Amino acid sequence: MKIAYITAGAAGMYCGSCMHDNTLASSLMALGHDVVLVPTYTPIRTDEADVSQKRVFLGGINVFLQQKFALFRHTPRLFDRWLDAPGLLRWVSRFAVGTQANQLGELALSVLRGEHGHQRKEFSRLVHWLATDIKPQIVNLTNVLLAGIVGELKQRLGVPVLATLQGDDIFLEALPEKHRAEALSLIREHCRHVDGFIATSRYYADFMAGYLGIPRERIEVVYPGLNLAGYGAARPQRNGEPFTIGYFARICPEKGLHILAEAFMQLCSRAPDLDCRLHVSGWLGDHNRGYFDAVKKRLHDAGLAGRFRHVESPDHAGKVRFLQEIDVLSVPTVYREPKGLYVLEALASSVPVVQPRHGSFPELVEITGGGVLAKPEDPADLARALEELARNEALRRELASKGQAAVRERFAADVMARATLDVYHKATVSDLRPQR
Repeated sequence: MKIAYITAGAAGMYCGSCMHDNTLASSLMALGHDVVLVPTYTPIRTDEADVSQKRVFLGGINVFLQQKFALFRHTPRLFDRWLDAPGLLRWVSRFAVGTQANQLGELALSVLRGEHGHQRKEFSRLVHWLATDIKPQIVNLTNVLLAGIVGELKQRLGVPVLATLQGDDIFLEALPEKHRAEALSLIREHCRHVDGFIATSRYYADFMAGYLGIPRERIEVVYPGLNLAGYGAARPQRNGEPFTIGYFARICPEKGLHILAEAFMQLCSRAPDLDCRLHVSGWLGDHNRGYFDAVKKRLHDAGLAGRFRHVESPDHAGKVRFLQEIDVLSVPTVYREPKGLYVLEALASSVPVVQPRHGSFPELVEITGGGVLAKPEDPADLARALEELARNEALRRELASKGQAAVRERFAADVMARATLDVYHKATVSDLRPQR
């Protein structure tokens, strides 16, 4: 099958959606399918081999300039291609990564207007390239924030267009109300013309059905999958080592590191007999340095600086080593996580998890049997759950064993790819697509 998968770069960050899309495209290729992973806005960033196209469409510089200045809506293609150069986009991303969603309202609306927005030139180029050079049998958008292109895609290509749901509401909820309401209205209208949807968990499928007004039966659930290369090696013996709590995710307020730090302080206070450590790693942007410094200061002021370790964002091998050196992983997100790749990565490394009881986490813990749940945004309950695992090595081993087996059986990359192909085949042969 010839598949065009249109993903969105995350301005130089390690992004769960980028990593999910890259792993899926790579796995579909391994199964013998012709997949073109098309980055938009910026190049993607992943800790595995990047299989995306080197050419970036809807380049972030062009999209921004065309929003702000009418002149750039008429510049020649050669000039626009220069602004879309991956190296330039990566360099500019270093300064743009801290831009908050609430500053992007008008731009988001213009992009959602598609051929009627200020970026119509960019959409036309992408559609023309797909129609003349790629000629896919199906198009998969990585999120509905790109849905402004659906009408033109269907008109020019005449093939099914699907959309993956994997965190769209997080961006939309950060927009000012005056922009959010209109953005949701535009997305809901575009979704009427999308041929099907893929969600990364049952929770998110149920939630987005209501949020976007999509009939629930039109949303298929395909769980994320991991490329398991490098995972599964025997963990080093940790006899006599301190009980080590790990955090591996983007370091930012919404991922909840401050909640974990507070829980760690309470654990050390309530259980002075336990020798505990907190190890933290993940992508840290300059705009979140102040947040991270404040978390470290809290630990220092509590006399726990010697029990805290920060590992700079590593490559894939470094990530696996980090996970092998912890006893439990906890990423107590403030928002309701739709995917939870870091949960699967920990379980693949035979590390149990302690996660908040919201979003996709209850579902992942139920399916894998690889962890326990705590009350969301409740450091005291999180400390209680961590203490339970710290004092019960047999339980940790049981959770780790169940979790690792479940990930290999149900959350491997090839399982995700085959399930996605089932959705693609259904979309290409079904007459249940919406009537136009």
